Amino acid sequence: MKSALSVIFGVAAVAFVAAPLTSFAGGTIAGKVTYAGKAEQKEFSFAKFPNPKFCPKNPNKNLMDGDKRFLKTIEVGKDGGLKNAVVAVVDVEDKGFVDGYKGTEVTAAFCEFLPFSGVVVNNKSFKVENTDADPDDPKSTLGVLHNPHSFVVKGTSSATGFNIGLAKKGDKLDKPVVFRGGAEKVGYFRLQCDQHEFMQSFFLPVENAHYTVVKDDGSFELKDVPAGKHKVVAWHPFAAKGKRIEFEVEVADGGTANLKAEIK
Repeated sequence: MKSALSVIFGVAAVAFVAAPLTSFAGGTIAGKVTYAGKAEQKEFSFAKFPNPKFCPKNPNKNLMDGDKRFLKTIEVGKDGGLKNAVVAVVDVEDKGFVDGYKGTEVTAAFCEFLPFSGVVVNNKSFKVENTDADPDDPKSTLGVLHNPHSFVVKGTSSATGFNIGLAKKGDKLDKPVVFRGGAEKVGYFRLQCDQHEFMQSFFLPVENAHYTVVKDDGSFELKDVPAGKHKVVAWHPFAAKGKRIEFEVEVADGGTANLKAEIK
């Protein structure tokens, strides 16, 4: 009798252990971010900034027209897809993700900060590397001077984070992102070069891994989102004046929730 019970118990134990392995890790949120308005850009003259001959060497010719440099503040596809928007689940706090976050990396290349948009984590590293040098300019053969200047933006106010010059090619900075007074819940992080004003990047603070920068057509997909109802934001630094647009999404275990996120 004991051996029979032992066999039954052993089978039950195996079944109990195996069951979780067949469950899903979560669900998916997929959709598209659209913008109801039109594309916008700011115009700069290369002649008003240092390195007027080097900066136009940027391979992205969409940013230039003659001696003019454009900051593409809002880019909209033919079907309304909003480029450079960020989508993130904001009601999940993941300490493991925050503790393990290795930092946000930005590159200064041909007088442009890359990427244009992304994410940061409060009190975690923000890194910038200067990759520019101009062999045709005696003053810039060792490096084109860039001066990354960061701002924590909350509503209509902003506060300087760091302001550091990177004079040579290969120079780097590594500073923490610091949001105070709950600014990480409503604000964002902005980077601008004090030497070349058209060099700008923007970053949404996050607390978990459920985020993404949309594709060029505005489409996105967030995988492995825990099942249940969630608050999701769609954000763009210029659309809707940089405000987060919030949506409620219910995610089924193993399923896909569709989200049409329109920013007006």
